[in-house]
Formats: sequence, C-alpha cells, structure tokens
Amino acid sequence: MKQLVLAGLLILAIQSVLVVTVYWPQTVDRQAQSMETFAGFDRASIDEIFVGDEYDNETLLKKVGDRWLLPELEDLPADTAMIDKLLDALTGDETRWPVADTIAARQRFQVAPYYYQRRIRLLGDNQLLGTFFLGKSPGFRKVHVRNADQNAIYNISFNAYDAPGHSGAWLDRKLLQIRTPLRINADSYSLSWQGGEWRSGLGRQPEERELEALLTALRSLQVDGIADGDQQRDLADAEAELLLEVESLGGTVRLELFTLGKHHFIYSSEYPLFFTISAYDYERLTSIDFRLISGEAGDGQ
Repeated sequence: MKQLVLAGLLILAIQSVLVVTVYWPQTVDRQAQSMETFAGFDRASIDEIFVGDEYDNETLLKKVGDRWLLPELEDLPADTAMIDKLLDALTGDETRWPVADTIAARQRFQVAPYYYQRRIRLLGDNQLLGTFFLGKSPGFRKVHVRNADQNAIYNISFNAYDAPGHSGAWLDRKLLQIRTPLRINADSYSLSWQGGEWRSGLGRQPEERELEALLTALRSLQVDGIADGDQQRDLADAEAELLLEVESLGGTVRLELFTLGKHHFIYSSEYPLFFTISAYDYERLTSIDFRLISGEAGDGQ
C-alpha cells in the first residue's frame, strides 16, 4: 500500500515538474512581452499619427516643432490635449497583464487587422514605430487594445470615440482665443490699453461690465467646427456683420463675423478657412453696446 502511495506521489511530482517546465517559460515570456508592448519606441520621437476608424476613414496629425497640425485642413492646429490623451493611453503603464492572446480573441474583442474600432499608426522620421488596434469597450472608459506586432490584448483607460477618424474632430476649438488684447478696433468703437488701464478712442473709461464682457468673449471664444464647402464659397462673397481688429502680444488679427440662415460663422486673418461658432459666442461679440464701451453712457460718462 505504501509503495502505491509513494509511486503515486512520485508520478504527481513528475507531472508538476513537467507543468512548470512547459508553462513557466511561457508565463515569463508573456510578462516580458507585456512590459515591452508599448515601450518599444521613444514617445518624443513620434511626429506623425494616422487615425483610422471602422468605416475606413483616416486622418493625419503631424507635429511641426512643438505644435500638432492637421495637413488635410490647411495645417490648422490640432487639439494637443486630445493627442496627449491618446498617447498617454498607448504609452502608459496599464499594459502589464494581458486579458487574452489568442487569434480568436482578436475578433471577439475587435482588435484584428481586418476588424477594429480604431487603427492608430505612429511614425517618427518617416519610419513606422508601431500600429495599434482599439476595439470593444469592456467597461466604463475602458477599451481593448493590441499592438499589431504582438498577440497580447490589454484593457486601457480610453474611449475609442476620443480618437476620431475625421480631421475636423481633432481641431483645436480654442485656436481663435485672444488672451491678452492690447488694442481693439470695431466698426463703431475703439479701445486701447494705456498706462495700466483701458481707454476708448474718445479718451474715456469704458463701462466696466461692458468691457469685461468683451474681454471675456475674446479670451474664451471657441469654434464649433469648419464651414462646409458650399458655406466657404458663400462666405467668401458675403459682407461681414462685424469686423474686429485686435492687437495683442502675439500680433494683430482681424476677426470677421457672419450669419448665413440660422448659422453663425467667424473668419480670422490667421487662418484660411471660415469656422462655425455658437449663437452664444456670436451674440457675445456682436451685442457690445458701443456707447457703454466708449464711455459715453453709464458710470464712465
């Protein structure tokens, strides 16, 4: 009886050794692979990002100096915060433990080369650094991701819809904001910063609330998007309802505001395209009372 027990224990020990021998290297390899998944290149070397979606749309983001631009939209500035969020997700430290690594799982989690929600290609100096597939969401603000060169599939903190395949969605909505205006000329009033205070063209002090409303509108101005092709042509022939010339530390810019039907638009001399803006932002700039801002009425009279 004892001999049978000993034989059984010996067989169990041999089986245990075989299991460790077979699977331990794979475990180590998988862990090592997971540590290298998104760290095979220097993030600072990335200067081009191609973002493709499940409908075969693809857009390009290109880094020039310290700025990210949209070549398909006349090199308009891209939203740096959106790009940082994407690169943080792909190069972060969440990719240590894979959730799957089989070919079948690629399709199930939608991270296959032929079936994905997003395909992200990162380039540096015209060399492909890495291709990544974003797939289904396993939970709130989570997405499955796979490096095209590896089998391992991970969960990272990101939403696929935060990496759109259209250039317009990457546009920097704050590109027309003027933080430190020094001089403002409009059709019916003018203002300048003199000796530490604002003065109108009449040499008077602007009404404080009206002045703050104008400065706040310039500092927080946001565009909603880009006018479409027909609107671009119509706006090029239209007469602006308000023209503002604003001098700041960054130079002088001319802003023109338009209305077509129920939609509002703005043009900046810094950029070649017309932008759409909200009725709220449009009203904030066009409803300034010239008598109050010129100091002809109210407390500044």
